[in-house]
Amino acid sequence: MDYKAAGAPKPAKGTPRHREHNERGSEKNPYQRKDQKAELLARMKAAAQKKAATDKGK
Repeated sequence: MDYKAAGAPKPAKGTPRHREHNERGSEKNPYQRKDQKAELLARMKAAAQKKAATDKGK
């Protein structure tokens, strides 16, 4: 007997249970929201410029 095949199949891993949680245009993920990656890059560039300006002063 093949005991491995017995029982319910395992659910997919790493996928949301409900599609609407990550869907664009929902309450948690609105269309007008800025892209977080763009904000992160802007902060990183500002920090790098600030660091470069302080390093030149030394």
